Amino acid sequence: MQHVKVPQDRLGVLIGEGGETMREIERRAEVRLDIDSESGSVAIDSVGDPVTGMVAPDIVRAIGRGFRPDAALSLLDDDMRMFDLIDIDDATRNKNDLQRQKGRLIGEDGRTRELMEELTGAEVVIYGTTLGIIGQPEEVQAVRRAAEMLLDGAPHGAVYGFLERKHNELTRGADLQPSNSRGN
Repeated sequence: MQHVKVPQDRLGVLIGEGGETMREIERRAEVRLDIDSESGSVAIDSVGDPVTGMVAPDIVRAIGRGFRPDAALSLLDDDMRMFDLIDIDDATRNKNDLQRQKGRLIGEDGRTRELMEELTGAEVVIYGTTLGIIGQPEEVQAVRRAAEMLLDGAPHGAVYGFLERKHNELTRGADLQPSNSRGN
């Protein structure tokens, strides 16, 4: 059994309307979720395939860090799909610095975060003091590197250039592989 802590304001999303999301996670990941709405602690108990059940803590963690349930459940769609978390707080000195760094990661009107998604194919969510990423390993790695560059003070233009190069690498690689529709 594993325990994951979920922020209070994300518990409703995890449970879903009438418990719908929670039941969907339990069914697809072959686990039982025991949610303590007082503490935000979620106990995860595998009841089916243990390998499938190993993904459940990341699904719960991803929803807790701001991802939509369908994005978090996509971790079950492909063995290679992964969830990664960057703690923005680690790269800041104080609250003002945290706000500034979050602003750099989000960009004007959310454009920087959007470009990270568009150019890598990963899903990116900034919530609280974290930046969450869901995608294939190379997509996640590209977003992580771009975020680290921004947190280290690199100009946005340099980061966009890096993302463009990564996009070209990732799409060139995709052209060589047989087509595979996402989401199946």
